[in-house]
Amino acid sequence: MHAQEIHTFLHQFFKENHCEVLHGNEHYLTVQLTIDMDKKIMNRPFYWRYVESVNETPNPAQLTLITDMQHLNSGIKGEAIHLGSPRLHQLFRVTKEMGRYVKMYERISDAHSQVILTPWIGVNYKVSFISHQTKEMLYSIGMNLMTGAVMNGFHETLCTRQLSSEPSEQVFHLPYIITPARGIDRLDQVIDQIIEGEDQSWIEEAEKRWKRDQAVLDYFYEGQEQKPEYYDVEKQAMEERFKPRITVDIVSGGLFYLK
Repeated sequence: MHAQEIHTFLHQFFKENHCEVLHGNEHYLTVQLTIDMDKKIMNRPFYWRYVESVNETPNPAQLTLITDMQHLNSGIKGEAIHLGSPRLHQLFRVTKEMGRYVKMYERISDAHSQVILTPWIGVNYKVSFISHQTKEMLYSIGMNLMTGAVMNGFHETLCTRQLSSEPSEQVFHLPYIITPARGIDRLDQVIDQIIEGEDQSWIEEAEKRWKRDQAVLDYFYEGQEQKPEYYDVEKQAMEERFKPRITVDIVSGGLFYLK
């Protein structure tokens, strides 16, 4: 998951949760949190308990998140966010808690004639490549539910559109031919193909390290017919550490009607 992908996710996350983006560029953004979002992510339970107990005017926090420290102009202070950072995992968790699936319409203004919107299903996948080291990637894929056409980088496309939870007037929504459930099944197949096409050298490296450490362990207990319990514990721990595995999680998704 690259810095730009994280930045796009953040921008869309706060936009969909009604948190105003006060300023920023492609390397950082500063947002004004809503009361609800402040309570969810800023860990200020005592502040909110006090404000509500004395009926004081609430002051939700502003949050600056930096996605690319190397290209950021000096003077900007904020919280660095990257793949694996606690803040990003927190936002992924909040996304799941608030409901992973949405239904959105492209906003059409000043339409003098009826505008046709096409249904798309979009899914954001988090793929974790796990062994002695862990790499995580975010893939955003969309499918046209009329034609079956697949679009990579779907989340980035959504960020260029004005979206609303309510349809605009003078808009006709095409009925989907491919059901959303079937669309997700097909996107699951697409993400499997993408994973198969990724560099697999990390698997070989993990297995080499596993065999090397196993050989060292075996050397220390060579010649012992009855291995002590510690040997089995270490062997199991080694397998848990080095055994290559891939997990796929759906972070969010939805049905989108686009022009």
